[in-house]
Amino acid sequence: MKIKNWFLILFVAITTVGFSQNNLIYKAEREKTHTLIHTKLKVDFNFSKKQLNGEAWVTAKPYFYASNQFILDAKSMLIHEISLNGSKLDFDYDDYKVTVKLPKKYTKEEEFTVYIKYTARPEKVKEQGSAAITSAKGLYFINADGADKNKPTQIWTQGETEGSSCWFPTIDAPNQKSTEEIYITVPNKYITLSNGALISQTKNGENRTDYWKMDKKHAPYLFFLGVGEFEVIKDTYKDIAVDYYVEKEYAKYAKDIFGNTPEMMQFFSDKLGVEFPWNKYSQIVVRDYVSGAMENTTAVVHGEQAYQTKGQLVDENKHENTIAHELFHHWFGDLVTSESWSNLTLNESFANYSEYLWQEYKYGQEAAEMHMTENVKLYLDEQESDKKLVRFNYIDKEDMFDLVSYNKGGAILHMLRNYIGDEAFFISLKTYLNKYKYKAAEAHQLRLVFEEVTGKDLNWFFNQWYFGANHPKIDVSYDYNKLRKTVTVNIQQLQAEDFQFPITLDIFEGNKRRRETVFVENNDASFTFDFKTQPTLIQVNADGVLLAEINENKILSDYIFQLRNAQHYAHRKEALLKVAKKQDDKDAFNAVVDALNDSSFKIRVLALEKIDLINKSTKKEAIRKIMQVANSDKKTLVQAAAIETLGKLTDPELKEIFVKGLESESYAVLGKSLVAMYYVDKDLALKKSKELPDEVRKILATPLTKIFIESNDETELPFIAKSVVSGMFLSGAGPTKALYEKAFAMISKSNNMEAVQNMVVDMVAKGNQYKKFSFDKVVINLMRTMIKDQEKSDNSNKERNIAIVKEGMMGLL
Repeated sequence: MKIKNWFLILFVAITTVGFSQNNLIYKAEREKTHTLIHTKLKVDFNFSKKQLNGEAWVTAKPYFYASNQFILDAKSMLIHEISLNGSKLDFDYDDYKVTVKLPKKYTKEEEFTVYIKYTARPEKVKEQGSAAITSAKGLYFINADGADKNKPTQIWTQGETEGSSCWFPTIDAPNQKSTEEIYITVPNKYITLSNGALISQTKNGENRTDYWKMDKKHAPYLFFLGVGEFEVIKDTYKDIAVDYYVEKEYAKYAKDIFGNTPEMMQFFSDKLGVEFPWNKYSQIVVRDYVSGAMENTTAVVHGEQAYQTKGQLVDENKHENTIAHELFHHWFGDLVTSESWSNLTLNESFANYSEYLWQEYKYGQEAAEMHMTENVKLYLDEQESDKKLVRFNYIDKEDMFDLVSYNKGGAILHMLRNYIGDEAFFISLKTYLNKYKYKAAEAHQLRLVFEEVTGKDLNWFFNQWYFGANHPKIDVSYDYNKLRKTVTVNIQQLQAEDFQFPITLDIFEGNKRRRETVFVENNDASFTFDFKTQPTLIQVNADGVLLAEINENKILSDYIFQLRNAQHYAHRKEALLKVAKKQDDKDAFNAVVDALNDSSFKIRVLALEKIDLINKSTKKEAIRKIMQVANSDKKTLVQAAAIETLGKLTDPELKEIFVKGLESESYAVLGKSLVAMYYVDKDLALKKSKELPDEVRKILATPLTKIFIESNDETELPFIAKSVVSGMFLSGAGPTKALYEKAFAMISKSNNMEAVQNMVVDMVAKGNQYKKFSFDKVVINLMRTMIKDQEKSDNSNKERNIAIVKEGMMGLL
């Protein structure tokens, strides 16, 4: 599972800071009373009622103790019949679980197959979603009646965490595994996708039955079905089919988006020493998906944010890490599954770390460093360092899908890899996968494998990083002895918990650098090193591996040197942020300008965002440098940042650069050029903005909104209105949020009925999507503001506008 919106996770985390851990409930692994063996399903759909008509044959046996009853999870279903070998069975059903009364006590050696005829009613499911997975009804009908002409009709499922039991009866726990076969009957115009291989297709008039079969065991939450009108773009890895299911308009971009998949499969197979273990690999993009992506075995589902066009892909494939993440789950999560949600780290921390591995392999060490640094920052910003990586006390299983399980867990694996070495790390992973394949595991078993391979005791590592909370918070100081020519580095830990760890130090004597590695065993530790000339800088955590907050007393000249000489991206970024605050100092300003040549494109972008060009007359050389960057940087995102920086100067002499940007194939460059052009040639910018095709306007919603709001162009309010709510609440703080707040105020008072309608439709959709977090109440308050604004206005349409808003409120209430 890849999370779609970490900003929402942070919002929920911040609003619940201070929640007492005493309120949390111990969540044990699900007791195994029975073992699933095989699941056979036959399903068709009632589109008008949004229901699934199903038949299930569930084969199982008692796990250890003999039993004459069989309990299955089955949420909000109609159970029509349960039988065994043709004989009907009695059962009890409470809308959550069905207890089947078997005709005798079965022993652990005896298999049985129960037949269940049922109707799945996902709209009746009472469970709610979370910040990570925004709904929990398992089965989703999208535009089932076809009323929305701008949206295709689709059906898809989301099993994690326990949503599969909303569409078929099962033991919905991650410590169960079953083989599977499913017959899906749909109208002929629809394509289907499920786990495993498509064995046959049988037409029956206007309908068709597709038979899918998965002959290797996997957990019930990984079962999937998808239905819709898709183009299937075919690819291969060795003799394994690799398919991409996309809507027709994106078929020409499918291989640009997903085309690295076969190379990823090869890379991960080689790196792990375990060949891709399944018989096919499909990826499907669906509408209105409830998260980012999901690793359903051989049938990965992606949200529509995966869709990108050439103009976006030129800048970067923003979904590439997600593609790697879900693929890696086919080893960690699908092949070996965490036995409980408490052990989710065995799934998600590994998938998170796969993103680093892919970046390192495909784009180099610095790309991987950039990715890890941003991941770690998200965790450090979360304000929930009191959470353990493996934790059995939580309110809801959905709470485990957070920045601790993902980002912190990935960083912990990186530390473990660096501690024991690459060869030992990947041999251990190979051993773990082979030992527990098609089974479930817990974190202690992972530790034991690492110990078996390396011969090291790793209890200390797992106790502090897996079963303990927090991370080191370090104060660093230095004592220089000029007579002895030594420097002592003092490392003091400030957090309550005890941590021990290796840490690297880069000691610079002038431009000469040497690296030292020390092991910190206590909360106060000191290490002494010789020098020939007094060090210019000592860089603590020089390789960026240690997950820690580090405080040092550095002066401006230290940060300038660090910006120019530090090896790791994170340290150069830290230095740039410090130096940029002191640009009244000539050396500091020159260091920021020099950062435009940094090897990291993110450093170059940050330098462009932070550079101070207010006093243009004394900074002509810097402006010339930025013009060069705008014209020729190898990364279009850097070109776009340079154009944005130049645009702030509102200098007509720069118009030629902006005109060139308007012809760029990069949408990032195009968007920034339009905004920059607006301030030097308003008419041209507006003309170009209005001439853009609708699909491009949608992608460039934020820059176009800025232009249309600045120009008070009321004719564009219907376009702006479609993205106001997302811009205000899902983009984080800063200029974008402020821009959309201004747009909201403008539309709220507007006479433009279409704009009011579009904004209310978006408000209702977002309010319902995030209702669990009381976002509907936020939206209702906004609607009340709209009503007041309309009542105060002299708008000719105000009565109709008020009615539209009130109708939207009813949709939420």
